[in-house]
Amino acid sequence: MWIISTSLAAIIATAIWYIKDPQGKYKLNTLSLILWGATLMIFVDGVMGYIREGSFLDINLTPTMLALVLVIVALIAWEIVLLYTDPRGVLKARRETEGRAEKQLKEVKG
Repeated sequence: MWIISTSLAAIIATAIWYIKDPQGKYKLNTLSLILWGATLMIFVDGVMGYIREGSFLDINLTPTMLALVLVIVALIAWEIVLLYTDPRGVLKARRETEGRAEKQLKEVKG
């Protein structure tokens, strides 16, 4: 079950990246890469499980919760990349505004 949900998330992220962010401003390519890497990892795990135990898909609560956690971790990693790159310049503008405010405060006190 977790391969289905993770590959579905990877397909959706790739489609959104292709349609809405072809220039890569919001780093959806990174999110797609993370999710496709996880899907590949899960596929290899499924093949190895099939070779050893004869089952490829586990459909119960544990793999479903694992898939949800995996997608959440991928989204958190993508958010960290977004915060680091700051594509809209929001954090940079805020730092500049705070720097000017501190400078003005020092001028008023001094």
